Amino acid sequence: MTDGELAAHLADFAGRLLLDVRASGMFPAKALGKAGDQTANQFLCHALRAQRPDDGLLSEEEKDDAERLSKGRVWIVDPVDGTREYGEERADWAVHVGLAIDGVATVGAVALPGLGVVLRSDRPQPLPPANQPLRMLVSRTRPAAEAVAVAGRLGAELLPMGSAGAKAMAVVRGEADIYLHTGGQYEWDSCAPVAVAAAHGLFCSRVDGSPLRYNQPDVYLPDLIICRPELADAVLAAARAEAA
Repeated sequence: MTDGELAAHLADFAGRLLLDVRASGMFPAKALGKAGDQTANQFLCHALRAQRPDDGLLSEEEKDDAERLSKGRVWIVDPVDGTREYGEERADWAVHVGLAIDGVATVGAVALPGLGVVLRSDRPQPLPPANQPLRMLVSRTRPAAEAVAVAGRLGAELLPMGSAGAKAMAVVRGEADIYLHTGGQYEWDSCAPVAVAAAHGLFCSRVDGSPLRYNQPDVYLPDLIICRPELADAVLAAARAEAA
């Protein structure tokens, strides 16, 4: 398999495993998220080590190994992005399988198992038309004040949604136009979504406009913008104005 094919296959298969875990009825609500996370993580990590033994690996659910810092190719995975939404049987959760090459999110697949969809960097599609008025994604439980303020400056409607991957793919799918996040994230929250979004022609950066860098010693990567390219200047200007 190519890297893109591998990422998509793993994200899809892990998503189906997670649906089976939830459908088994073996876990009370409080234990379901942990059971799903661990099941998907074991599959993804074992499969990646078998298929790409020379690459590095970083997973939200795996103890970090500093050896990855010596690697130019590092797989970065989030077995369940949106554990709450997964447990609540919502559709806005995701599985992330991304590959950073020399610090850049280059290959990725994001599965949305609740929708039966896998979006991938190796099969980009044309972007749908922009929404009128613009739509901007925010957390459904903790909308960041900065994002709400930027939406106001741009005259954008707010669209609450669950996981980071679901939000990023909503921009890819044309359900929204802007995803701006300032509430704290880690590399596994955005690597695969950024790879997919960038391949589809979307603008991706930190909120200050600087590049998103992966496979860093500190995996905390607290903010990002994913938006339609024609909106990038306006979104960055609005974000700078709020930060001033």
